[in-house]
Amino acid sequence: MQSAEDIVERASSLPVEERARIVDLLLRTLNSPDREVDKAWVEKATVRLDELRSGKAKPVPSDRVFARLGRRPAR
Repeated sequence: MQSAEDIVERASSLPVEERARIVDLLLRTLNSPDREVDKAWVEKATVRLDELRSGKAKPVPSDRVFARLGRRPAR
């Protein structure tokens, strides 16, 4: 069996989309998906998107959000 380091080294050479897919698949082995939670998130995201599209809500740039929080995101 390969070590975790070997697997990560091999995976690091993959395109970002494939690496993200691997991360997602691994996380699912730790936290089983909950269909009800997923459904609630989709419903909330749909409402938020509708609010943005209609002009009811205004987007806030991330740099302004992090400045308000007093920290900057890691780059």
